[in-house]
Amino acid sequence: MRIGVMAAGAVGGYFGGRLAAAGPDVVFFARGANLAALRERGLKIESPKGDLALPKVTATDDPKSVAVKLWDTEKAGELIRPIVGADSRVITLQNGVDSVERLQPILGQDNVVGGMAYIASVMSGPGTVSHTSDFAQMRCGRVDGKPDKKLAAFADAAKQAGVDISITDTVEADRWKKFVFLVGLSGMTGATREPLGKILADPDTRAMLSAIMQEVVTVGRTKGVALPEDFAEDRMKFAATTPPGFKASLLHDLERGNRLEIDWLAGRVVALGRELGVPTPMNAAVYAVLKLHRMGGRRD
Repeated sequence: MRIGVMAAGAVGGYFGGRLAAAGPDVVFFARGANLAALRERGLKIESPKGDLALPKVTATDDPKSVAVKLWDTEKAGELIRPIVGADSRVITLQNGVDSVERLQPILGQDNVVGGMAYIASVMSGPGTVSHTSDFAQMRCGRVDGKPDKKLAAFADAAKQAGVDISITDTVEADRWKKFVFLVGLSGMTGATREPLGKILADPDTRAMLSAIMQEVVTVGRTKGVALPEDFAEDRMKFAATTPPGFKASLLHDLERGNRLEIDWLAGRVVALGRELGVPTPMNAAVYAVLKLHRMGGRRD
């Protein structure tokens, strides 16, 4: 089995590193300073689940323009198409709820698998992943819910590497469940420029977080997704168990002047709400607040 990680960022670097340490043939696709560090010094992971140093990893920039953010989904699919064969499985761990549908026309109906990563991590420097949460989980499965021997083989290899992974036959509902929390977390940490602990501690920002997630639940249920009616309340309980310093990757990108995925998060909720006739005033407010920053660039 050969495993390609595109790209070797905070999420791909963590899971790819755990897999590489256990022996599987892992290739990291990276670029710029990160690629140089991986080639020169290897990969380093700092984690409450155990630090890891891999002094030598296989890293390349071929495909030359490594892209994994939501605005580059189709571009990334085209770039990896030459290395995707009939027995390949492409597991997309991107944010959002439509990456599988965007990649299937490019890579094939049977090749693309939905996935969710539950982890708080950030690139603290080139070649270095800082994992800050007690959890690091991966869930994946075919959108049609069918069994897949190739996917099962990958999951077995990941388990042997100590990765908390499971295969789900309800990936449509599962990715929406992650989406509910992610839209709330990204929207509120981005809009306030504060971590989740401070947001939960203030009654007004706490109420807004809950309202944002309830709008996502309502949109999803109206669309036909099997979400419990009280799922936003469940996510508020989950939020209370996370580290106080928990920030969405969107806030990390905002702080660094990077481009934002807001169009595929709060913006996507607003767009779906309009299509379905569901009011989404809280998500619309978050989208308006962050929209001017979506193309990146520091604003002092």
